[in-house]
Amino acid sequence: MRDQEPAPHLPAGRPAGRLTTKETAELLGVKPETVYAYVSRGLLGSRREPGGRASTFEAKEVEALARRNRREAAGTPGTGGDLSVRTRITLIERDRYYFRGVDATELAARHSYEEVAEWLWTGRPAPGVTFTAPAATVDVARRVVDALSEHASPVDRLRVAAIAAAAEDPLRFDLSEESVLNTARVLIPTLVDALPSARHDHRDEGPLARRLWARLTGRPADEASLRVLDTALALLADHDLAASTLAVRVAASARAHAYAAVSAGLGVLEGPLHGAASGLAHRLLLDVLDQGTAVPVIADELRAGRRIPGLGHRLYTGEDPRARVLFNLLERVPHAEPALLAARDVVATTARHTPLHANVDLALAVFTASHGMPATAGETIFAVARTAGWIAHALEEYGERPLRMRPSGHYVGPRPPQPPPE
Repeated sequence: MRDQEPAPHLPAGRPAGRLTTKETAELLGVKPETVYAYVSRGLLGSRREPGGRASTFEAKEVEALARRNRREAAGTPGTGGDLSVRTRITLIERDRYYFRGVDATELAARHSYEEVAEWLWTGRPAPGVTFTAPAATVDVARRVVDALSEHASPVDRLRVAAIAAAAEDPLRFDLSEESVLNTARVLIPTLVDALPSARHDHRDEGPLARRLWARLTGRPADEASLRVLDTALALLADHDLAASTLAVRVAASARAHAYAAVSAGLGVLEGPLHGAASGLAHRLLLDVLDQGTAVPVIADELRAGRRIPGLGHRLYTGEDPRARVLFNLLERVPHAEPALLAARDVVATTARHTPLHANVDLALAVFTASHGMPATAGETIFAVARTAGWIAHALEEYGERPLRMRPSGHYVGPRPPQPPPE
């Protein structure tokens, strides 16, 4: 039986077991601002005493939170063996997912990407919001991006743009909520506007989806296709603790500024098992379109020992809800029909042996292949979209105890003392 954890020392003489903000902060080992962040996220309750202006807190509730924080810091056994992080941003259950309690597919159907981003960050509606960046910041980011090799990947360009934007922001180390939100509203349009344009007649203004379109294809934009792109951005804004999001939270736990936290996410996103999946599905669809049938293409993939890209998702037993929404929208885009039929052929052919459903990477591949976009376009869309979720998670992590996401290593090497090497 494990020794009972000692209770933290509570100040004596407090009427009705209430603590002041200062006492609560000291007990939790955080700043007073973090105490109010706990309140805003529902981790602590507060009330104002009659005739007083300051908030007070229930001592037992503070004590329970302090114990929970210490258990996380110490990596106490009994958490199920998996890293678990309390969050109020995204919930995934029963083949659906929710942003702050609201069905994400309904949000994406009714609101722009920018509006969904604001909802993720603040939990407040922001009708008609648009993001713009100072011309000087965009100019600096564009110059460093243009200096990269022509073989640079989209994520290479986005990472460099984020670093350039950070260097131009003297307030980047201010981690207050207002400052981080201002950073987010500038960083996302900077990432888009710094990318090379495929059209000479574009203008860096208006909705983000329209501006991103000019970075993905030289074809003119029609409203139905822009709707698909904007909806894809909104649907992809967050998806709980994906690998890149976890990297962002680790960076934020160490109090890296928002630009650095986003850069950490971009670094993980470039892995072939994460952000590059839609590019693999794009190439697969082109092969199917070229062959006229999915049968030989699927056979070649399996013969080479590769998984079929664009199929299956560990969090959904049925069809990925993001894919379902995008496929429905793509049915209204006439020139998307060949790629849509190819995608359905891939699903049907594979289902003969393995009942896997389409995921969002296959839907992105249909969109990018239908509009003459490069195979890397899906990765660009994914990275820009997910920046909103990364910022939301960084904001949430800034309200937690610093460096809490520091697991202990389980050493399995040779036991010391060992003789030094010759």
